[in-house]
Amino acid sequence: MIIREIIVADRLVFNQAAGHPLQAYEWGEFRELTGVKVVRKGVFEGKKLVGPIQVTIHPLPKTTLKIGYFPKGPMPDEVQLRVLKQIGQENNCLYIKLEPNVAKGNAWQEIDKFLKDRGCQNGRPLFTKYTFELDLRPTEAELLKNMHHKTRYNIGLAERKGVKVTVDNSDNSFNLFLKLLFEETVKRQGFYSHTTEYFEKLWQVLKPTGMAQILRAEYGGKTLTAFMVFIFNNKIYYPYGASTREFKELMAPNLLMWEVIRLGKKLGCQTLDMWGALGPEADKNDPWYGFHRFKQGYGARLVEFIGSYDLVLQPKLYKVFRVMEEARWKMLRIKTGLNRIPMGFTQVFNSLAAVFEKNE
Repeated sequence: MIIREIIVADRLVFNQAAGHPLQAYEWGEFRELTGVKVVRKGVFEGKKLVGPIQVTIHPLPKTTLKIGYFPKGPMPDEVQLRVLKQIGQENNCLYIKLEPNVAKGNAWQEIDKFLKDRGCQNGRPLFTKYTFELDLRPTEAELLKNMHHKTRYNIGLAERKGVKVTVDNSDNSFNLFLKLLFEETVKRQGFYSHTTEYFEKLWQVLKPTGMAQILRAEYGGKTLTAFMVFIFNNKIYYPYGASTREFKELMAPNLLMWEVIRLGKKLGCQTLDMWGALGPEADKNDPWYGFHRFKQGYGARLVEFIGSYDLVLQPKLYKVFRVMEEARWKMLRIKTGLNRIPMGFTQVFNSLAAVFEKNE
């Protein structure tokens, strides 16, 4: 078994072994453009990469300490945990946050014990614990049949009313997406979003690879809704969406999601990951309930992940940090009225805001 740094020549095999876009080699390149340090290492058996590891390193303000983030990686084994500890020690990390891309199944208690016996503690989540996943292998007719009748009706209504959907990866299309996102969705609804610079760098890196694509729903020459999707290792992901309130009666988002499904099938994807959901007992008063219900309407399966773990490297300082973290979280909850971490792409309303303000 060989453990070594990942180099550019390893890009292809690294991506083939990675299980999520946030562990893609190109995602690391994008994060480096935003000023974040990226560490890539691999565990090899002969020439075969069996343990791809990509960690981002974030300074803890007003200290010499750092925090590592290992989102959506594989379930760490003994060797990978040893590599992660080495990365943490080399970068003076207080801890490394692990959010494995592992569904919570019958073996969850054994996994939990395994991690905690090796220095991990339950951490405050950055990435949503739940998502909706849709199996794309059935026929289009079967997929439509399995949808909620209202969702199916809304798709047909949008088609009958003349809403048109295109896959358009031009710079103009990207600018229309940003305009909808910041001038309509974020400003109108008050949701957290990354900066325009963040999206511009993301698009700069991921567009040429085909990993990021944009679909737009138009009516009368006006873009009503735009989605950015990721395609990676036979899965299509829906991380970002934006829409206008104009012509909302035309149900453009419903048709657009259907076209995401059709695009996924066309590209040979087996699964659509909708990138976030509330839990099984979703609160109708939750500000994210509308998004949850929208995604649920497509007949997708609710998936729960094992959650967030902090691989603690400096136990005494970590205890102090967690006390301060809880205090800051209480203050933010009072200030913002938030009772939970918002779902969707990584949100930073907790005490790590200063650390992860540029984060995924």
